[in-house]
Amino acid sequence: MRTITIVADDKVGLLADISYILGKARLNIESINVDVVAKKSIITLTVSDPERAKSVLEASGYKMAETNAVVVKLSDQPGELARITSTMAADGINIENVHMLSRDGKTTILALTVDKPKKAIALLAPYLMSREEEV
Repeated sequence: MRTITIVADDKVGLLADISYILGKARLNIESINVDVVAKKSIITLTVSDPERAKSVLEASGYKMAETNAVVVKLSDQPGELARITSTMAADGINIENVHMLSRDGKTTILALTVDKPKKAIALLAPYLMSREEEV
């Protein structure tokens, strides 16, 4: 799953502007996470067409980074996240971002951005979601 991350000065209406630009381009936001740190907004999106979204947002003056996320499906129970994150830490994989995509009481689906994606994919093989399962 490819995600787009926008880092911009935090201001009133920023998310309204970004969502308007994407909506006008007929791009659907599939998931979103927004944080404000030190007066900077960090907006992480998955969208229906990441290349086109990147193009229209850059044309509007936004700077962004595009990353590939590892999507995992876990049992929705205490300790599951600790189990996989401990395994990754023990193997020297740094987790840069965790984005909860869905949770239904039985399963939790997470998108993880890591510094060593190939190593994480091999390590997390039992938890990986196939393209058909991705939300």
